[in-house]
Amino acid sequence: MKPVVVITGASAGIGAELARVFAANGHAVALVARRASRLDTLAAEIAAKKYAPPLVLPLDLTRPDAGARLAEALAARGLEPQYVVNNAGFGLVGNAADLDRDEQLAMIDLNMRALTDLSLRFTDSLARHGGGLLNVASVAGVMPGPGSAVYYAGKAFVLSLTEALHRELEPRGIRVTCLCPGPVETEFQARAGVAERVPPWPLGVSARQVAEAAYRGLMRGRRVVVPGLGPKLLMALVPRLVPHGILLNRLEARQMKRRRPAGPAL
Repeated sequence: MKPVVVITGASAGIGAELARVFAANGHAVALVARRASRLDTLAAEIAAKKYAPPLVLPLDLTRPDAGARLAEALAARGLEPQYVVNNAGFGLVGNAADLDRDEQLAMIDLNMRALTDLSLRFTDSLARHGGGLLNVASVAGVMPGPGSAVYYAGKAFVLSLTEALHRELEPRGIRVTCLCPGPVETEFQARAGVAERVPPWPLGVSARQVAEAAYRGLMRGRRVVVPGLGPKLLMALVPRLVPHGILLNRLEARQMKRRRPAGPAL
């Protein structure tokens, strides 16, 4: 079985940049997302640079059988993961009791259940190829998030799980890294219902910079990677120095300010 890097959420943003970075460093990549046309465009771009032509796997990871379908698709082509990059995810802004419950449950399915499945499903092949696991969390994972409660809670789950797996899988030679970016200008904001597109200074880091930092950190076996000075300070200092009540108030006010106004009633 030939090794491949499986990258979920590869159709745009950080996921697309991660695909470019892995390909530029000589890895064969498998691009996983729902939007086949976006994956085809990215695959053509990577192949045009004389890198290994990527495998395109259009797949809805919120399906309960998504992990099994992905494994079958890889095996049918004589491939198995050397690295798994769990980047797929989305967020929602608004009070949890007011947002659509089914949509929030779908967010849990993608951001947590699917990530956990793919984190554990391929450990044997990761060990065989001396590879690793990269899970994308957020600086949001170290603080509560009123105004985006389920998303923040999910990133805390990803951070906790990945740090534990870093320790558990290390004896098997598997590198496990949690990527915790700050705000990044991608399609994520539009999907979440955020009016603000450009992250405020000094928190903003480009998707390319995030991907490059993530790749370096994974190859070095780092437990957590936080790209950019602003996000590093935010993640390290704010939860420790700011009283919890004040932090809750400030985060809620910021989330409500970022929320895109609803359109006129029809």
